[in-house]
Amino acid sequence: LVLRILEKLDANDESLLNAFSSQYSVQFWTQSKGPDTVKPLSEKDNVKLSYALTEFGLQFSFMPYDFTQINPFMNQVLVRRAMDLLKPLKGEYIFDFFCGLGNFTLPIAKSGAKVTGIEGSLSLIERAKQCRDENHLNNFVEYQCINLFEITKDALLKLGHADKWLIDPPRDGAFQLVQLIDEEINPSVIVYVSCNPATLARDAQILVTEKGYKLDKAGIVNMFPHTSHVESIALFVKIIP
Repeated sequence: LVLRILEKLDANDESLLNAFSSQYSVQFWTQSKGPDTVKPLSEKDNVKLSYALTEFGLQFSFMPYDFTQINPFMNQVLVRRAMDLLKPLKGEYIFDFFCGLGNFTLPIAKSGAKVTGIEGSLSLIERAKQCRDENHLNNFVEYQCINLFEITKDALLKLGHADKWLIDPPRDGAFQLVQLIDEEINPSVIVYVSCNPATLARDAQILVTEKGYKLDKAGIVNMFPHTSHVESIALFVKIIP
C-alpha cells in the first residue's frame, strides 16, 4: 500500500502503521513527491514484489508504483486468451504496443517469436528489460520507448514490419496508432485488449470502416468483479481482396 504524504510521518504514526502492517501482513510504502520518492516505511517492507504467469513459466518483478493488472487470476485468463487469438509462431516478428512491463511480450516470446515491446513510460521500459533478463529471453525481446499517443508514421516505419500486432492501451485507446495503418503499415492480425469499451468501439470502427479489417472475434474478461468495468479483447483480421 503506497501512502502519499505531504509531511514526514512522526514516530507515533510510524508505530501505528508498523503495528497494522504486522497484524494484517500489509506492506507500507510512502511517497512524498514523484515516483522516484517511493520508499518502504521500514526495512521489513523492503521485499521483492513479483507476480507469475505460471502457464508460461514466467515471473515478473515490479515496484509498488508500476502498473500491473489488478486481478492476478483473471490476468492469467486474459493472457491465455490473447495468445490463443494471436497464435504467435516460432520465427515470426510481432509488435506489442503499450507493452508495460511485458505482461504480453514475454508470453509471446515464449512461443519462439521475436517481439518488440513499445511503451511510452521509460520507467516501465526499464522494468520490462529487467523482467526479460530475469526470464532469460534476451534473444527474443527488445523494447522501444515511444509515446504512442504522438507516434508518427516515420517512427513506426523505423520499427520495421510485423505481421501481427498486440495492442493494450490505457483508457484513452490507440487512436493515433490505428490511424497510421495504410498500404505500408498493414499487419494481417491485430489483437486489441482494452479496459474501456468506448475507445475500443471507436478504434474498431476505424479499423473496420477505414482500414480494411473485419472484427473476427470479441469477448470480455471479468477483470473487475462487482464493478461496472470489464476488460475487452478483440481480434481483427485484414481482409484480402
